[in-house]
Amino acid sequence: MKISIVTPAAARSRNGNRNTATRWAGFLRELGHKVEVEQQWSGGPADVMIALHARRSHPSIRAYSESFSGRPLVVVLTGTDLYRDIRSDPDAQRSLSLATHLVVLQELGAMELPTRFRSKTRTIYQSARAAATASPLTGCFEVVVSGHLREEKDPFRTAAAVALLPPESRIRVTHMGGALTPAMAAEARGWMEREPRYRWLGELPRWRALRVLARSRLMVISSRMEGGANVVCEAIASRVPVIASRVRGNVGMLGPHYPGYYPLADERALARLLARAERDRAYYSALARACAARAKLVTPDRERDSLERLLADACATSQRVRKPSRQRAAA
Repeated sequence: MKISIVTPAAARSRNGNRNTATRWAGFLRELGHKVEVEQQWSGGPADVMIALHARRSHPSIRAYSESFSGRPLVVVLTGTDLYRDIRSDPDAQRSLSLATHLVVLQELGAMELPTRFRSKTRTIYQSARAAATASPLTGCFEVVVSGHLREEKDPFRTAAAVALLPPESRIRVTHMGGALTPAMAAEARGWMEREPRYRWLGELPRWRALRVLARSRLMVISSRMEGGANVVCEAIASRVPVIASRVRGNVGMLGPHYPGYYPLADERALARLLARAERDRAYYSALARACAARAKLVTPDRERDSLERLLADACATSQRVRKPSRQRAAA
């Protein structure tokens, strides 16, 4: 089949949506399909559209639905879709209706949708390959934060937490991710000036970011909203324990009983967990075991097989919908 994947993220972006689109395109080509990744649908013929982001990709979703009514139209819901836009944005809401299938990226995502849409919703965990093994830095207990500097990520919560740690703590924070505004870049530089245990590296090539992740002892994901973070998959695959804000997108990734949650935007609680992970070997081991238990969810084979089942289901549904109309036309 010819498949159009639409993502609002630019081709050279290291945005999570672009990473997902690129990875899925690779899987679908392995399965024998012809795939084109576009920021906006060009209008060319396609047997299937897969659109990431209900709100930002809505013009493409609407245009494809009007041009190829009844063909499979899969909408992949991001964190801002699930936890903000579908509640108030007309374009995002309309995309839910136009989609023949919806995809969420973690097990709690479907609970955010109106009940009438849940029967056409599938859960596909994103995958990651384990980064090459790297030895931890010996001079410190390195904690990594990986994500663009944007409000939804609550990007400086870990910097605020490390500032609360006692002087004898060996924790050092390495923050990777581009600043989406000059104000965010200025704030990151301000934190580095005030807190020598925090270092912002900016946006790194993917290979280098994975190397830093692999050598780290812990990753923090502090997001206010997440659809199913790529960086959590990467940490799980690389056996790097995670401390996460207790928001539904993170709980859907790590499970309801995961021992490494702190209340959103609470740097004091985060600081306590960081200090505990540094000092308490049993607690650190519990985090590592809990992450390892989720590793089977984020394998490339599982993600590829889930995509294959989604396409088969979407095409079968499309044929059932289109068949009666052909019969009526023949009559």
